Amino acid sequence: MTFPTTTRARVAAIVTTLARVALGALWINEGLLKYHAGFGRADILLVVHSTAQNPRVPDFYKFFTANALGKAPELFGFGVPLLETCLGIALVLGMFTFPAALVSMAELCNYWFADQLITQYPIMMALSAAVAAFAPSASRYSLTTVVLRTRSTTNPLAVGLRRWL
Repeated sequence: MTFPTTTRARVAAIVTTLARVALGALWINEGLLKYHAGFGRADILLVVHSTAQNPRVPDFYKFFTANALGKAPELFGFGVPLLETCLGIALVLGMFTFPAALVSMAELCNYWFADQLITQYPIMMALSAAVAAFAPSASRYSLTTVVLRTRSTTNPLAVGLRRWL
């Protein structure tokens, strides 16, 4: 049994939207857990020290943790949960879907380089890759779509932005 193209497109949009929202919910959970646990300077310094001693951490990442995280642990201690929470909200709402999916993948790679692996990270990476690969479909039911529909559909800028938002 084959479905008409419009039905397939609608099903794809629903599936990818659910993936986007699930990914967003996982990021919100990550950020809020860190806020509730009092994540901050000490946690960032723990990452800096653990990466310096870990032979599984690549040298370039050891350099990054020592020279970026280690130089501004208060900033990163505040910024990491904020980034995770904002990333989750953007994904749930469908704002900046493609860039948010890319940031999600980058942040997950960041954790893997630091040898901080937990069960949901591979799932989050798969969801991030799917959302990035199918961003137009994943953002079909989103705040971005609502905003763009209020604009002219013939505006080349709005049409070009659709892929990124």
